[in-house]
Amino acid sequence: MKQSDVLIRPYVTEKSMNHMSGTPTQKYKDGNKIEFIVHRNADKHTIKIVFEERFEVKVEKVWVRIQKDGKHAIIKLADGYSAEDVGSRVGVF
Repeated sequence: MKQSDVLIRPYVTEKSMNHMSGTPTQKYKDGNKIEFIVHRNADKHTIKIVFEERFEVKVEKVWVRIQKDGKHAIIKLADGYSAEDVGSRVGVF
């Protein structure tokens, strides 16, 4: 699998937008997360490496879940990096 095939597209919903913003609320205590649809065979380590190289950021943690529309990766960025900045670069805003 090529690195360009790992990250397919950003997944944008109201909930994912709330996670992206760094403003904590009652429901979303921590932010700075961005969600992507990824290749079905991609593992957490591969997703982390490809994301860090592509967007020049540091990733703190990756969660994955499989749904009907594909495999979702929720990526939490390390302190000092902004998910909103990455989102603006990929056209979420």
